[in-house]
Amino acid sequence: MEEHAMSFGGYILFVLGAILVNNILLARFLGNCPFLGVSRRMDTATGMSMAVIFVLTMAGAITWIVQVYILEKIGLEYLQTIAFILVIAALVQLVEIVMQKTAPGLYRALGIYLPLITTNCAVLGVAIINIQEEYTFFQTLIFSFASAVGYSLALVLFASIRERLALTHMPKQFEGIAIGLVTAGLMAMAFAGFAGLV
Repeated sequence: MEEHAMSFGGYILFVLGAILVNNILLARFLGNCPFLGVSRRMDTATGMSMAVIFVLTMAGAITWIVQVYILEKIGLEYLQTIAFILVIAALVQLVEIVMQKTAPGLYRALGIYLPLITTNCAVLGVAIINIQEEYTFFQTLIFSFASAVGYSLALVLFASIRERLALTHMPKQFEGIAIGLVTAGLMAMAFAGFAGLV
């Protein structure tokens, strides 16, 4: 991995780019299943956001170490996807166990969507982007955390909009997931307005 020197201002733009401009959910369209599934209520969206921030940040760091110090050293880079999925699955299992013990109500509310973080393509996508962009370990940590914050921001905003939409009267054709998809599309267009920021 090459060293990419970056100033403090560069890191600020790097973080803003990951959160707003290249939002993993609204610009790269990764991780839509939990986004649509747990966004009906703010409490489940917040819980999922915290779980994704932890898993995505830790997965980014661990997968970078696995890639650089194990897979590349022994010439098994082609096993990257399998190795990364195993790391992510182990982290999600850890989160699931901790949440079941510490917040059983939230654990039940998240239901099937908590184990779905294992197959959340946003987590795997960020891990692969870190390697493809040849980020250093520190840049990987920052990018993984910022991408998770961007995902969480989109999820919480979407949940707040969906809670308001549940109280309004709308045509039968737009009820449920239909209005959710329209809203997600409008949010993606709004986030596209940040494109000139960085």
